[in-house]
Amino acid sequence: MSEVTTAEFNEDGKYIRKVRSFVLREGRLTKGQQAAFDKHWGQYGIDYTPEALDLAALFGNDNPVVLEIGFGMGKSLVEMAAAQPDKNFIGIEVHKPGVGACIMEAAEQGLTNLKLFHHDGIEVLDNAIAKGSLDCVQLFFPDPWHKKRHHKRRIVQAEFAERIRGVLKVGGVLHMATDWENYAEHMTEVMVAAPGYKNQAENGDYVPRPEHRPLTKFEKRGQNLGHGVWDLMYQKVD
Repeated sequence: MSEVTTAEFNEDGKYIRKVRSFVLREGRLTKGQQAAFDKHWGQYGIDYTPEALDLAALFGNDNPVVLEIGFGMGKSLVEMAAAQPDKNFIGIEVHKPGVGACIMEAAEQGLTNLKLFHHDGIEVLDNAIAKGSLDCVQLFFPDPWHKKRHHKRRIVQAEFAERIRGVLKVGGVLHMATDWENYAEHMTEVMVAAPGYKNQAENGDYVPRPEHRPLTKFEKRGQNLGHGVWDLMYQKVD
């Protein structure tokens, strides 16, 4: 999935500045993706402004809201929204073909509980999402930046954990998943040190994949090859 703006730190872990590991990427849309944009952006798209959304007005109800950062091509996000009509979903993605593909799938299924940003995720979180308004934030398979010298580019850092805590309701959950064990360990280290969270794992650091997170083709292929996937769920307690 596409990475979003993250923070850069020095070797001592001190915050230096915010960097954009990706800017908005137009990419080459298929005819179907472009047609979906042209026809359905008004229904599914959220035009970014630096003002907090009125989520009840946006969806026309007070159902719980789940936000996913970096939804890729959107297949699993659409699947989750279709399977849970009693929840509202917001997706953020910087890669335009992915947004187009997600709109196309959502329109084909006639979903009414899904809205999408084609914008930088951190700006959305900082400005467009009201504090304490979300029931869940999902971050599935972010760029692992697997080389050690690039670890500071990983989105999951102390500042990210605090930012997510700000937009979650008390009782809301940050749900992360990765197929890189080293990144899973890094996520755990960050979250153990982050104030205001409680690990939802009953044993150890990780939870079994919850039924609401669809198993992707990529994940199935990895499982067949003996690769692991680690899910982490942390609840905001204050």
